Amino acid sequence: MKKPLVAIVGRPNVGKSTLFNRLIRRREAIVDDQPGITRDRKYADVEWEGREFTLADTGGFIPKGRDVIEEGVTRQVKIAVEEADLVLFIVDAMTGITDIDGEVARLLRKGEKPVVLVVNKADHPERALAAFDFVRLGLGEPSVISASNGIGTGDLLSRILETLGPQALPSEAEKSDAVFLAVVGRPNVGKSTFVNTVLGEERLLVTEIPGTTRDSVDVRVTAGDRDFVIVDTAGLRRRTHVSEGVEYYSTLRTRRMIEECDVACVMTDAEEGVTHQDLVVLGEAVEKRKGVLVLINKWDLVRDDPDRRKQVEETVRLRMQGLEYVPVLYVSGKTGYRVQDVLDAVWDIALERKKRIPSPALNRFLENLDRQVQPPAVLGKRVHILYGAQVATEAPKFTLFCSHPNLVKDTYRKFVENRIRDAFGFRGVPLVFSYRKK
Repeated sequence: MKKPLVAIVGRPNVGKSTLFNRLIRRREAIVDDQPGITRDRKYADVEWEGREFTLADTGGFIPKGRDVIEEGVTRQVKIAVEEADLVLFIVDAMTGITDIDGEVARLLRKGEKPVVLVVNKADHPERALAAFDFVRLGLGEPSVISASNGIGTGDLLSRILETLGPQALPSEAEKSDAVFLAVVGRPNVGKSTFVNTVLGEERLLVTEIPGTTRDSVDVRVTAGDRDFVIVDTAGLRRRTHVSEGVEYYSTLRTRRMIEECDVACVMTDAEEGVTHQDLVVLGEAVEKRKGVLVLINKWDLVRDDPDRRKQVEETVRLRMQGLEYVPVLYVSGKTGYRVQDVLDAVWDIALERKKRIPSPALNRFLENLDRQVQPPAVLGKRVHILYGAQVATEAPKFTLFCSHPNLVKDTYRKFVENRIRDAFGFRGVPLVFSYRKK
């Protein structure tokens, strides 16, 4: 199930990042008295009363004149209202209502999304009493809090859940055995063209202008007896290249799709090969323990040039060192070359994520491995893997019990993982290992 998105908006220095850190219960966003400190936007999941939502911390509005108010405030607030399921509008009890507060409130009132007005820094009785002056903004009764010391934040969380309403029921796609596939990558590598080819129709907008796709589009595809839900996402860019408005929310939604998908197809193109940013995107999918597949699109541009084709393949292999378990397919969304192979690979990866190795088979393998290959002694002690078990699927997780878990070096951990892959597969699937004392 997709988690509701709650966006924090407000002018600089009203405590947005402090509230963000308080609600997610850890210090993740930078907090500083200098206005506009939040540039690299943050998002995280929040759990309260058995329910979850995603919280987004946004930068403050920094007006330098009417033009900036029109271009900055209007753009950000409108996008926040369009993309979020709920908007938290943060104001400052110490300063009272400002012109910018009034401008933001006006835009929020015009939107169709629910808004919770939050009066922050009300850590003294007189400020808490004065906070109700903000009713004049026309956004209803405010939630009065102090994010710095936690006053009122529990009540705010309960109000957020109440405003979001009951948890939505799973869609038909989510109820079924359909594989949730996210097509992600840099702008203009051909993601929408690829999805159009899969669909066999011009279902998605395709243009040469980078970043055309601003939202995520879910489409259902049936290939034989296999069902897929394919998500064409807006392109991920380096965070320093993400603008203040539309692109931030597009990037946020893309990262949410990675978090919620079964398999992430990281698409790049044959002209640029696998770039550093592609590896960053791939790393995000691996970190979230999703099935992963790399697509080198626009293969029709180099397919008939043996030298160029060999150069691209060698470069991809070099850039993918350490990720040899990730399949790489060379495709053309424009001509349809190997598009069916992509769906086959995605289906296989989804099955591999669900694979469970029986404990007897795993322990026979570990026994033979320990007998054949042992790591070098550390401090005069040798590590012996005694037994293990697969404790989870999606993503597969293994707990291995050994003599000295604190002495297991990263090189040996990687060796064990590679040998398990050689024996049992898990192609395109990140694995999690935990070493424990017997």
